[in-house]
This record gives sequence, C-alpha cells and structure tokens, in this order.
Amino acid sequence: MTTPTSLPVFSDLHLLTVLAQTRSYTQAARRLGISKASVSMRIGELERAAGVPLVRRTTRSVGLTEAGQQLVDDTQASFTRIEQSFASVKDLAGQPRGLVRVTAPVALGRQHIAPTLPAFLRAHEEIRLELDLSDRFVNLAQEGFDLAIRHAHAPPDTHVAWVLCQTRSVLVASPDYLRRHGTPAHPSDLAAHRCLLYLRDRASQSWSFERTMPRKATEQVIVTVNGPLRANNSEVLREAVLGGLGIGLLPDFSAAGYLEPRKLVPVLPQWTPQGFFGERLYAIRPWAPQVPRAVQCFVDHLRESLAPGFPVG
Repeated sequence: MTTPTSLPVFSDLHLLTVLAQTRSYTQAARRLGISKASVSMRIGELERAAGVPLVRRTTRSVGLTEAGQQLVDDTQASFTRIEQSFASVKDLAGQPRGLVRVTAPVALGRQHIAPTLPAFLRAHEEIRLELDLSDRFVNLAQEGFDLAIRHAHAPPDTHVAWVLCQTRSVLVASPDYLRRHGTPAHPSDLAAHRCLLYLRDRASQSWSFERTMPRKATEQVIVTVNGPLRANNSEVLREAVLGGLGIGLLPDFSAAGYLEPRKLVPVLPQWTPQGFFGERLYAIRPWAPQVPRAVQCFVDHLRESLAPGFPVG
C-alpha cells in the first residue's frame, strides 16, 4: 500500500487561510508564531503539491489566485470549526489559559490599563497577554487580535462587544494660554484661537458642540478650527496643551488627572463636544459562537477596573 505523497499537510492549508485573511506574510507569521521565511517556504511547498500558483505576490500586498481562493473557500469553514472545537476543549481545563492579543489606545493603555496588569497576571498565571498600544483602528481579523479596546458611539454589528465604561470628549487649555489669548465665550470664538487637532481625517478640522438649556431648544454649532499642531495621539496633544500651545479636544481618559490641580482648564464647559471620540469604551472582538475563557476573563477584569470611568469634573 503506497502513501500518496502529493497530499498537502493540513497545517499548510490552514496557513493559506490565514494568509488570505492577513494579506501579509509578516502578519501571517506573527499570527501563527512562525518565521516569515517559514511561511514563504511552506506556501511554496503547497503550490508545488497543487501544481498551480496559489498566491499572487506584489511589492505591496499578497493576494490569492483563483485556485488559491477556491482552496480557501472550500476549507476555511472546516478550519474555523476545528479552531472552535479546540478552544472549547481547552476551556474545559480548570484555569483560563492561553495567549490574549489586545490592541488599545496609547493614552488609555499607558495610564489606565497597564497599571492593572501585574495584579491580573499574578491572579491568572496561565494567561499570557500581548498589549499593542496604537491609536489607529486595526483590522482584528487580519492582524490576529483577540480584542480591541476602542471608544465609539456604537460597535460594529459584525463583532462581539462589551461596554467597559462611559467616556466623553473634553475641551481644555492651560491657564497660561488663556491668560495670553483670552477665554472663548462661544464655540464660534474657537475659529480665532490656536486649536490642536487630532489627526484622523478631514472631518477633524471641524468641531461640533451642543448646548441644552431649560425651556429652550437645543443649540448646535459646528466650527472650523486650525492650529499649529495635528497629531494622531491624544497624549501628544495633551502635552502640547499643557505647554500652552493651544486649545485641545481630548478624550477624558487622557485629560483625567490634570484638571484637579488645574494644570488643564475646561473650556466652554456649558457646551458638550459631539461626535468625536465616542461615548463609551468597548472591548470588541470578531464575532464567534464562543468566547475563549482567557479572553472573557480579561474582559471581566477590564470591566471591573475601568467601571469608575474617568472623572474630569
């Protein structure tokens, strides 16, 4: 009885499905815990076994050929069921265990998540964490993250989401800046001030405010703002505000701790910034019929540690 040598190793077929999700040899290698060279070698072996090209490589991205896409379409559901079944078996163990990969905003991660990690990891010795701090919105499936901590108005329908706490945007300046440039009395006054902008998209050049007064209709104002600095990190903007460079719109978790000693002063406190950083902090993960115990354990930890929110007065 002969053994068919042309049949591919199942792990290589699984590698192809991961490559289809990540569109990157580097990200696929990181997801699977192997080297980029190993990914390339195994894909080459799979193509030789198939007798046709499966991957289309360019200088900027990785895609699948028609044959490669057919293989992924035919096998991906099976691998997903295998992963779910294995996760279920692992969760039968007495202790939550395994690697949990998390991405979170830089300021939130540094100031409010990182200080809680030693106690969490001491209490759960079988759990390992990878915390990636970034203010960009990552693709969880492509980059292999189990959780994203994000402030948003509502989570995407295609994901599982847990509310961690309420959050809001705060408009602040330093006492020194207000002494030198005056205090805005109305949102329209901001057009004449040096405003420090969060670098997200063109919409970030406009700030929207709302004010509700007793027995009066809600007033809404949108103002176009400009200034000497734009940055994609709220800590950078906060330091610039502390240095007297201008007025900044920050998430409360970045401003918290600086208003009580009046290093930062609320600006236009009777007006509520609208539609910028989001109203809640969520833990978000791609939808799956079952959440691994280690992931659920970390979500529970975040919900407990962040529940008080970020008082800013």
